[in-house]
Amino acid sequence: MSQNNKKIYFISDFHLGAPDKERSLEREKRIVRWLEMVRNDASEIYLMGDIFDFWFEYKHAVPRGYVRLLGKLAELSDSGIVLHYFTGNHDMWVFDYLPKEIGVTVYRQPVEREIDGKKFYIGHGDGLGPGDHGYKFIKKVFANKFCQWLFARLHPNLGIPLALFFSRKSRIATGTSDEKFLGEDKEWLVIYCKELLQKQFFDYLIFGHRHLPLDIKIGESSRYINLGEWLNYNSYAVYDATGLSLKTFED
Repeated sequence: MSQNNKKIYFISDFHLGAPDKERSLEREKRIVRWLEMVRNDASEIYLMGDIFDFWFEYKHAVPRGYVRLLGKLAELSDSGIVLHYFTGNHDMWVFDYLPKEIGVTVYRQPVEREIDGKKFYIGHGDGLGPGDHGYKFIKKVFANKFCQWLFARLHPNLGIPLALFFSRKSRIATGTSDEKFLGEDKEWLVIYCKELLQKQFFDYLIFGHRHLPLDIKIGESSRYINLGEWLNYNSYAVYDATGLSLKTFED
């Protein structure tokens, strides 16, 4: 098990900032309550992407708000809890502010981990598997250093509201489709996991992005876990001496 028999937590898709300030603040306070709950037995926390509905770090400016979450994360990091931060499709423009101020380690691609002899494959999940070709193209544009430089030329008073507008438009276009399980043959991340397992074995394959809490057995002994989100489900996963389980907070 993790050090001193403590637990490892996985959580994703807070989308703070959406859909409006009031509901985002209510959700942020709930997340802080969860962080306060797990601090007593957590050795590591994996923040698995789309923590913010939009985030862009200018050289001398960052988005307003989220002080309760950022302060609590800094407090946990200072206490010795290891924090991992995966960028998602809404917060891929996290650069060096959070690592320097909070002490998180930032990842932009899935990672492999071995814990207690169990093999984990961990990532946000965007752009993986078949389909979603439009987004895969857009992601390459957004990840391009020159395009990031161009966006940074926009004043924050223009750039941030503009990005928030398009972020919310994308969610409106998605509608409630994220709430429906499509079947294993149509779930892109399930297909991706099955293809990955043909090349390499993992006990647990953990993702966010999908917005639907899922725990699906793949093959003889592998499990695909999707963490869901905190706009509706308040779901997360925890690994301890009994294995990995999917849970909800203040259900």
